[in-house]
Amino acid sequence: MRFDRPFARLTLALLVLAQAYTAMAQGTPVGPVFKDGEAQVVPAFEDSDTWIRHDLWVETDFDTDGDGKPDRMHVSVTRPAQTEEGLKLPIVYVTSPYFAGVAPDVPGLFWDVRHELGELAGERAHPEVDRRVERPVISNSHIKDWVPRGYIVVHSSSPGTGLSQGAPTVGGDNESLAPKAVIDWLCGRAKGYTSIDGQETVEAYWSTGKVGMTGTSYNGTLPLAAATTGVEGLEAIIPIAPNTSYYHYYRSNGLVRSPGGYLGEDIDVLYDFIHSGNEERRAYNNATVRDGELVPGMDRRTGDYNDFWAGRDYLNDMGPMKAALLMSHGFNDWNVMPEHSYRIYHAAREKGLPAQIYYHQFGHGGPPPMRMMNRWFTRYLHGVENGVEEEARAWIVRERDDPQNPTAYPDYPHPEAQPVTLYLQGGSPGRGMLSTDSKGPKVKEILIDNYSFDGAALAKAEITNHRLIYLSPELTEDIHLSGIPEITVRMSSNKAAANLSVWLVALPWEEGRRSRITDNIITRGWADPQNHRSLSESEPLKPGEFYTVRFPLQPDDQVIPAGQQIGLMIFSSDKEFTLQPAPGTALTVDLRGTQLTLPIVGGEAAWKAATR
Repeated sequence: MRFDRPFARLTLALLVLAQAYTAMAQGTPVGPVFKDGEAQVVPAFEDSDTWIRHDLWVETDFDTDGDGKPDRMHVSVTRPAQTEEGLKLPIVYVTSPYFAGVAPDVPGLFWDVRHELGELAGERAHPEVDRRVERPVISNSHIKDWVPRGYIVVHSSSPGTGLSQGAPTVGGDNESLAPKAVIDWLCGRAKGYTSIDGQETVEAYWSTGKVGMTGTSYNGTLPLAAATTGVEGLEAIIPIAPNTSYYHYYRSNGLVRSPGGYLGEDIDVLYDFIHSGNEERRAYNNATVRDGELVPGMDRRTGDYNDFWAGRDYLNDMGPMKAALLMSHGFNDWNVMPEHSYRIYHAAREKGLPAQIYYHQFGHGGPPPMRMMNRWFTRYLHGVENGVEEEARAWIVRERDDPQNPTAYPDYPHPEAQPVTLYLQGGSPGRGMLSTDSKGPKVKEILIDNYSFDGAALAKAEITNHRLIYLSPELTEDIHLSGIPEITVRMSSNKAAANLSVWLVALPWEEGRRSRITDNIITRGWADPQNHRSLSESEPLKPGEFYTVRFPLQPDDQVIPAGQQIGLMIFSSDKEFTLQPAPGTALTVDLRGTQLTLPIVGGEAAWKAATR
């Protein structure tokens, strides 16, 4: 169905004609305008009072709410008036489970984390979302940026949210297939309807069939989900701080580990948080999806990797992907951690896809500069040969720079970064040393787990038996870290299970010469020693027996200034992230079998120059 309100059509037609005559008089076309490889704001597209806004439902090929009918996704469209007179434009598409509201933060929403490892907490609360819907507008996000520049902006609500049918599956297949169906409709391959259960169809006659997707956090995950289907017409995506693996979001190297700021959250909590869909299907969805699939599959008892988690890791689904990729992430994002973007960027580069990555030094969220996004969409949606694919692959905001002014690098990690292995020399309960000397004395040092001390307190403490810490000499020159540090810990426990947490810090803790946008935490990592052999199969620790646990820390790119010391801190329970068993577990670390590998630009020569 076309936009068929007669009076509105006449009014819009007259308005479009008036704008066209004005544009001809000024010698400018009524259509997209490009300058220096970027789409420019077009005055004829700029007046929001003239935009056409309408909604519809796109039919999918799945039924996740068990009503025996294909689920339909609620979609809204915002487009310039000129598209009603034959102008076709590409689409910027944003989809989300959040548009219709989320569950309240009630007591007991999150899992209780204060219990012994390997045990389960009691039942938690299940609040329901008070759905918020305004038709025909699903969201106003991104519209002011893209419609004036010659794009149509499309929004949709994810399955089981808002006025979309189905069930939220939090990373299940329907969350990839739902945006695929919308893109298929935009390209003329799927059916859209004027109502949720009617048969009157709607056509996207104003679409060029070129679609780009973007969004932040969960809204950034879904463009990647759509891209992994290989759907024709999805030309480019710009995921911002996307969750690319639910295992990496809720677990870490076998350890049950919460996302920063949401202690006790797990995948079933997120399901309750977003489930704003049809009240009549909630009981069915809760029984089949939340209680029948998510809770048993997530295995909160062991934290092991399994088929459930593998099915929610988009790295495993990238085979069909062909969309051009511009990733964005913050190195200090402890909610959706920076590994999420790097792992997908790296895989895209290996596949030969056009790919760039933008990293800043802030926390969660943060899009690339508008210029970068504009050039990306201009190239791949409008087909303007602006050379963006020949530009630098990595753009990193240096510590004191404006996020709008990133520094270009050939790639990330920095091509000149080389691994430098550092060894530990004892000092417990005070501070030991980090050096490249591998011939230190045979020393074993002990720490006692106590979750009541947070990581910052442990790092600042001169003396404490609740952590081990090893410092470099005070730097005489800046050190540029770029890449993924790796830690190897040779350790034993006096219990069958223990948390293992590692922070890389810059001391002294006071800000001093540190940047206003980078705190004293360089990077972090966590692991379950019970998974020292296998991520998918844990085994109880034998008290007193030593095990080697090796795992990567989070990616980083940071310049540690002269005058600081780089510190490796090893402790057990991390108050902000891990389960919190009763204090008292003793970990013994064999320093001769423990080492830290840092990716340093300039390698060992740079390290020696800065620590002499």
